[in-house]
Amino acid sequence: MKTVDNPLAEKHTDSLDRFWTQTPEVISTTLHCGLEGLSSSDAEQRLAQYGPNSDAEAKADSLLRAIFRRLLEPLSLILLAAGIISVVTGDAIGGSIIVAILALSIGLDTVQEGHAVRTADILRRSVALKAEVKRDGTFHQIEVERVVPGDILRVRAGDIIPADALILQSTACTTGEAALTGEPYPIEKRAGVVTGTNAGEASNTLFRGAVAQTGEAIALAVNTGRATVFGAAASALAQAQAPSPFQRDLHQFGLVIARLTLALVVIVLATRVLLGRPVLDSLLFAVALAVGLTPELLPMITTVTLSRGAMRMAGRKVIVKRLASIHDLGAMTVLCTDKTGTLTSAEITLARSLDAFGADDPRAARLGAIAADLGGDRGSLDAALLRGSSAAAGGWTLLGRHAFDFTRRLGSVLAAGPDGQLLIVKGAPEAVLALCTKQRRGKDVLAMDGRARTEAIDRVHALAQNGLRAVAVASRPWSEKAHEVEVADENELVFEGVCAFADPPKPTAAAAIARLASAGVRLKILSGDDPIVVKRLAGLVGLNAEKVLSGNDIAKLSDEALAVQVQSVDAYGRLAPDQKSRIVKALQSKGAVVGFLGDGINDAPGLKAADIGLSVEGATGVAQAAADMILLASDLEVVADGVEEGRRTFANILKYVRMGASSNFGNMLSMAVASIALPFLPMLPTQILLNNLLYDLSELGIPFDGVRPEATARPQVWDMSGLIRFAAIMGPLSSLFDFLTFGALVFVFNASPAEFRTTWFLESMATQILVIFIIRTNGRPWQDLPRPALAASSLVALIVAMVLPFTPVGGWFGFEAPPLAMLVGTGIIVIVYLVFAELLKPLVVRSRH
Repeated sequence: MKTVDNPLAEKHTDSLDRFWTQTPEVISTTLHCGLEGLSSSDAEQRLAQYGPNSDAEAKADSLLRAIFRRLLEPLSLILLAAGIISVVTGDAIGGSIIVAILALSIGLDTVQEGHAVRTADILRRSVALKAEVKRDGTFHQIEVERVVPGDILRVRAGDIIPADALILQSTACTTGEAALTGEPYPIEKRAGVVTGTNAGEASNTLFRGAVAQTGEAIALAVNTGRATVFGAAASALAQAQAPSPFQRDLHQFGLVIARLTLALVVIVLATRVLLGRPVLDSLLFAVALAVGLTPELLPMITTVTLSRGAMRMAGRKVIVKRLASIHDLGAMTVLCTDKTGTLTSAEITLARSLDAFGADDPRAARLGAIAADLGGDRGSLDAALLRGSSAAAGGWTLLGRHAFDFTRRLGSVLAAGPDGQLLIVKGAPEAVLALCTKQRRGKDVLAMDGRARTEAIDRVHALAQNGLRAVAVASRPWSEKAHEVEVADENELVFEGVCAFADPPKPTAAAAIARLASAGVRLKILSGDDPIVVKRLAGLVGLNAEKVLSGNDIAKLSDEALAVQVQSVDAYGRLAPDQKSRIVKALQSKGAVVGFLGDGINDAPGLKAADIGLSVEGATGVAQAAADMILLASDLEVVADGVEEGRRTFANILKYVRMGASSNFGNMLSMAVASIALPFLPMLPTQILLNNLLYDLSELGIPFDGVRPEATARPQVWDMSGLIRFAAIMGPLSSLFDFLTFGALVFVFNASPAEFRTTWFLESMATQILVIFIIRTNGRPWQDLPRPALAASSLVALIVAMVLPFTPVGGWFGFEAPPLAMLVGTGIIVIVYLVFAELLKPLVVRSRH
């Protein structure tokens, strides 16, 4: 079925984008429909024109495509080429090992991340399965996918809204839009044109994915599918995922290795051929050098380390969907978070009970709780009243009620209790105060004039400035016969005071934010809630609250101007979903590694755009599908734990890279020079491959090694210049002592070619493996001992390397046992090398934050 985009989905056009600013007649004209509903045939034509009322499925790689994507990384291609050439040139065992390691690494990575491909199915379960629409003059239940623009919808309490729709008429209708806009309070919905510039101010509009909490409404469907606010957020899942910082850096590292390998191989091969050395021997030696230079275990070390990190993070209540995101979490410098449900508990609480003059007094909350218990709508505000007042309706009975009138914005109950019969009215302060002629101060009842009302409204506005929502409570002694309350009864009231409600910050929020700040992670609040509320929350949790930007402010800024503003502003309110992703991209444009923590539909674009997306267990399906990690506890402390774990994991990966940069580069450089200077090969190709294999086996314990506290104190990133500096100092240092060994063997001990190769093999293995204990830590090796797994893998490999040349197996590799004096001299060189490595280490382990 061919689909055509809904014209109302065209963004950045004032006449169509904000349809809630238009009358139903104008919108129906634009949609070429009436306000009496569609016919079945017209609905079918529109379904063909606009497409089904569903979301684009997230693009997912097939299994083969996912494997090839990983295989085409520079490092993987080098390993594959080295393995194939090794097999072709006669080293079937070595080549097979390289290819097997590569296949295992790619397989582990693919399997670990494969389940994320199917998460887009959650979208279909995130909205209503059925919708009630008017077709051919009567209301029918239809599949939600078949709702089209122009349909007349009927929505009742408990329904999930199936489309963005303009209300035609409503009765006591409220909706919960926390997942869409971040607003934690129920939103009153009624017909009428509004002038608001964003969805959070559109009180005349129902939004797809929101939940009808009370009452019912008749509405005209305007946008469906991807054209809805929900659909625009969900469509972020269909966009291609940009490479993460870890993937980009690993790709860059692979290119550096590839260039270095190619240059060294070409130089050695060309020089030996020009010097008249055998071409086949030179080719085999050059291939062995290429394999020796390549850190073939890096993909496996990376995958195993990240997988182990994922297991540890699961113990810290974090489920990892994308392995590379563990490093990205550790590299994070800015965390953007939604407000509702992450910094706050998303549970409305009664913050204060004030009398008519603004003094703390429990009477208003007690009367409000009685009214809520006997005749409330069981909404979030009534629930907060019942939780916040211990008295509730104990000892009170209901005699009559007037249900909450959303036009008049108040409701009332007639109750009998210890104080006699009492009419209790509660609702919007402006509406209740207009009916009051008196006000209470303690036990006294005083007259109330216009000035007193104005002062009361000013106090309500002051509460709003502090992020508190106020509900006014009034009463009147009832002396008449009990009956159902009517509008005429709600007069001559005594103003009792106001109940102030809050969505308070979590107790752990401020401490967690301080912990993140000390770890070099700056936090920013990106909320769809009122900027006033956001400002107050920012101040409560210790953030810079001097300036708060709203969605309207963001809309007026160019990308360049926004990139400047985000450097100093930490709080944002009334943001549309796409504005959250704009802020994330503005931060990234200045070099920040950005994380995003959100649980609502409106957070999906920000989660997708961020370098690391974090959601929570109870989040909407869309948010979980867009995230890289899911927190089993919606708490910033869990994020702080995850940051620490991510840095620990990356520190272990960096150990392998550093070791390879020093040992591999140094040894291969020594071999390259020696192969040109000596009349014989300094080490046979099979001996080079054995050397490389044993060294790699010595590092299998790296994923299980410990990490010093300073390595997790600041955000960590791949520092290519630092790695090059490390290799440029530690590699030549290793080569310098290799050359000393060469000189001693040739000029002091007059070693034969077989003795030379054997002794240098022993020296090479000893320096490579023992230096692991030095460069694995920034501290002194005797003060920061390795974990048992790394110590065991290193020492076992060292023992095998030291013993093998003296066994019958050594003869297979061309080894010949050297004299004792030669071994002692070489041992002294190894010890001096290790001392110099420890002395030079402080120059090369400086990290860039």
